[in-house]
Amino acid sequence: MIKIQEAKAMIFAAGLGTRLKPFTDSHPKALALVNGKTLLERNISYLHEFGISEIVINVHHFASQIADFIERYRSSNINIHLSNEVEGPFETGGGLAFASEFFKASTNPFIVMNADILTNLDLNGMFEFHKKVSPLATLAVTKRESSRQFLFDDQLKLVGWRNNNTLETKWVDGEYLSAEPFSFSGIHVLSPAIFELMPSSGVFSITDVYLKLAAIRQVVGYNHSGDMVLDVGKPESVILAESLFF
Repeated sequence: MIKIQEAKAMIFAAGLGTRLKPFTDSHPKALALVNGKTLLERNISYLHEFGISEIVINVHHFASQIADFIERYRSSNINIHLSNEVEGPFETGGGLAFASEFFKASTNPFIVMNADILTNLDLNGMFEFHKKVSPLATLAVTKRESSRQFLFDDQLKLVGWRNNNTLETKWVDGEYLSAEPFSFSGIHVLSPAIFELMPSSGVFSITDVYLKLAAIRQVVGYNHSGDMVLDVGKPESVILAESLFF
């Protein structure tokens, strides 16, 4: 049985980071500093704490700055690859599809996380849960306020999604009156089988992929409420992050 140390990971870092202006007018969001360390460095270290040493990072916005930054890992025991979306960005789903060759040769689950998420989630526990349940995708979620939330049934199977500002709601397969909202933590554990079921290229959200595929394959939530989770997407959230992550 695969151990988390044998898993590969992807960090989404290609976005334009418009919420983090003016920093992102001249830098990629992944290189924003929290107590002197970039978000990217923090998440590479986070993954490596669990033994993960094969990481692909998708890039687009100021891609050369990230390429320069990861040179520091060249002589380390962490192997970092870049998936350069020159014609992108392709959003989360398209970005994953564009980097699929990094994962498709294996049947092992792999991990995906957003570059702007900081958390103390026990990734090993989530990985073990995914192996036990064996769904197509496991999504880290918590009970907290956010503008957009996934909706789950009482078995934490994905049944929908809601924008809490506009009240737009998308259902997997008919409306669930008792659906429970959870906020996504920006971390996924995925089976490579997803590449056989999703578009092979294009610009699209992984959220829409999950909502479509959950009708035919298991997409589940992993509730880690009580852990720290911070979306460092705005200038004020950088200040908050510096009080929580040292």
